[in-house]
Amino acid sequence: MDIEGAQRCLGEVDVQALSERILAQEPEAWTEQAVRQQTYEVHKDTESIVMLFCDESWPNGGDIYREPGWDRLADVAMPLIDHIIETYYAPGGTLLRAMAAKLKVQGRIHPHRDMLRSFHMGHRIHVPITTNAAVRFTIDGKPYAFEVGKAYELNNQKKHSVINMGSEDRISFIFDYVPADQLPNTQA
Repeated sequence: MDIEGAQRCLGEVDVQALSERILAQEPEAWTEQAVRQQTYEVHKDTESIVMLFCDESWPNGGDIYREPGWDRLADVAMPLIDHIIETYYAPGGTLLRAMAAKLKVQGRIHPHRDMLRSFHMGHRIHVPITTNAAVRFTIDGKPYAFEVGKAYELNNQKKHSVINMGSEDRISFIFDYVPADQLPNTQA
């Protein structure tokens, strides 16, 4: 969503339960659903544990699907998602995507804008799970450091990129929330 500015810090959030669960996942959980990596070149250096994902055609006839990560993460992720939505956004909307996303060591997400219609309608929330001093997240040409224990909304309509030059993976929990006033009449 095109928010005012490049990003906004929503505030502190308790990520302990979600962090412990994500970090306890077996390596194969990160590679079982590779649609993002296969479909979008910019995500080739990433791995994901996907809870929810929507068709590219959403909201024009596309569906929202629970993916294998739902059974692994939802019981600890949904309370955090619900807290963020209740605290910072109008309730009654739709959750389109939710996933743990890993940017591997020496990985890059090249500069891009999220172009699908659903990205224009929804708030893109990042909750850092792990990071390091050598992660460089850039939005609209300006670097940002995102801290574990805080949630951020990113303006995904501005060009953004990430580089992980550190010696450990960077993991964020990401979700997209479309408020009720942005939903088509058939979705509300």
